[in-house]
Amino acid sequence: MKNLKNTFKTGVLALLAMLSFLACNDKLDLIEGQVNTGDVDYSNSDDMILPLIGAYNAFATRGWEEYLLLSVRGDDVNAGGLGDQQDFANTDMFNYNKDYWMYNSLWNLHYADIVSVNNAANLIENYKAFANANDAAKADSYIAETKVLRAWLHFNLSRVWGSIFIINTAIPDTEIENGVATKEQVMQYISDQMDEVIPLLPDVRPNERTDIKGGVTKYTALAMKALANLELKNYQGVADATGAIIASGKFSLFPDFYNEFKKPGELSNENLLEMQYSDFGSGTGDTFYHLFAPFGPQNWTPARANASSGWGFYEPSLKYIKFMLNRGERVRLETSVLFTNRGITAIKADPAYATLPSWITNTTKDGDRVNDYARALFASGKHYLPSNQLTAGRNDYGAGKNMICIRYAEILLMHAEALTRGATSSAMTADQAVNAVRQRAGLGILSGVTSQQVMDEKFAEMAMEWGTRYYDMIRLGNNSELSYDGRTFTPEKALLPYPQAQVDALPLGGN
Repeated sequence: MKNLKNTFKTGVLALLAMLSFLACNDKLDLIEGQVNTGDVDYSNSDDMILPLIGAYNAFATRGWEEYLLLSVRGDDVNAGGLGDQQDFANTDMFNYNKDYWMYNSLWNLHYADIVSVNNAANLIENYKAFANANDAAKADSYIAETKVLRAWLHFNLSRVWGSIFIINTAIPDTEIENGVATKEQVMQYISDQMDEVIPLLPDVRPNERTDIKGGVTKYTALAMKALANLELKNYQGVADATGAIIASGKFSLFPDFYNEFKKPGELSNENLLEMQYSDFGSGTGDTFYHLFAPFGPQNWTPARANASSGWGFYEPSLKYIKFMLNRGERVRLETSVLFTNRGITAIKADPAYATLPSWITNTTKDGDRVNDYARALFASGKHYLPSNQLTAGRNDYGAGKNMICIRYAEILLMHAEALTRGATSSAMTADQAVNAVRQRAGLGILSGVTSQQVMDEKFAEMAMEWGTRYYDMIRLGNNSELSYDGRTFTPEKALLPYPQAQVDALPLGGN
């Protein structure tokens, strides 16, 4: 088990080496520079926030491959082309290679960050030992935040692999030796952990926090509880958690769906969990970015000169596009998909779609023209930042764009689904929840919504986001939806195989 142990063995004293807190991120009000463990004064409660900032750094420092691997198997997304990532394309077709580097990377990076977050909690405990009553309460709240971030990481791992290690410590040798927990145990663990931390967290929206703008609050924890209970099919648990978020009256849908995923939507009242990135408004100097190039088209003519194109690895599916056209969608389709002329031709090749709305074009609302490229027919609009929103002097695709992890729209749709599957709630009816989402999209209201209508609405609303569609179809056993365009999905393909490097090193067994 040395591979994972070597990844995990950072130790409490080694944390601050990992807390070379990303340089001066103004979105998190970070302090520039590194901290030497020998210089730490745990009696200085003003510095207690530093390990927490390190935990957020770990949370937001994601490899480009992680999101893609979490998301690509749904019927909303295709792997773009072949090229140098054939095993990624094969994964999209449910043909898995346990030696593929992406599998091992997702595993190792998520677990390394779980340990980093646990280390941060340990350091906060060190400060708490010297704190007065007020600062001790703040320490408890900070530690609660780390548990929410840790829950999100465990949640992803378990949806991908099912049975995984639950790691609550910074040196988890014993936890590893005890073996893996089942998916059901992991999701119940997350739910129970959220019950523990909800009373300790700020009762505000993330964007109302003044210490760490956009940081975790009790509503983020409630959202994680709802997500875990959805996987457990505990629909009353889902309704209770989402109902508490709704009843708070603190959240609302960002009025402009298109800009919710761009600079104007950052830290909006819709966002319950969000990775924040920045170039600090300067065309030179430090940056803290996620690499969005894999989502972008390989060839474009940007409205703002010199803005770089992407890699073409992540493609909205033709199935999704036709589904949206059949519904008469414009707002969400125009936002979610970047069209090429070649892609438009492919849509029209089906006689049922020979005539398309005039707004379907290879030029975005912001004037970026998406040219034909070999790897894909379409690109993801939700991961697109218009070139005219880039900071002057910055040219990377999507440079400085935030990554939204949990939106209020998803909370509303989870609430509606739970009610249509037998749960009860006084917070909002299923019709009200679905219609709030539909009205923003410019669609008419529904009455007496069914579970299938909720799932259709969720397909339309949440496409390309964190694999939500795929994991919904797995939960519901809807194999036929995932068997499309030459794919044949069967239940034994629901989970990825454990990375071979981990099988060789750890007490994993089969999955």
